[in-house]
Amino acid sequence: MSDKPIPIDLAPFAGMLDGGREFLRAWAKQDGPTSYFVNPRALGPDPALFGMALVDAARQAAAAWGKALGRPGDDMLNRIWEGLDAERAAPTSDLPLPIAVARKDD
Repeated sequence: MSDKPIPIDLAPFAGMLDGGREFLRAWAKQDGPTSYFVNPRALGPDPALFGMALVDAARQAAAAWGKALGRPGDDMLNRIWEGLDAERAAPTSDLPLPIAVARKDD
């Protein structure tokens, strides 16, 4: 695994992003912790919007895993829910510090 971040190529999806604002970046280390960078201002003042976005992301991820593994997306989504439930019941780590907040103009 490379030490350099490898960005996801979004160029083919530019039309889908028109007018959108990035609100989340996530990085995973192999056999290690994950890091998240969240810009709440991109979604608005109600944190419930982030929850709704996470559910949409889970559904999208399930479809991607299903396609990649040749398995039903519903099976993949059930595994994602299992992981979410397990992490909510017993978090594997404390929040990483520092927590950065986007600037007013972001």
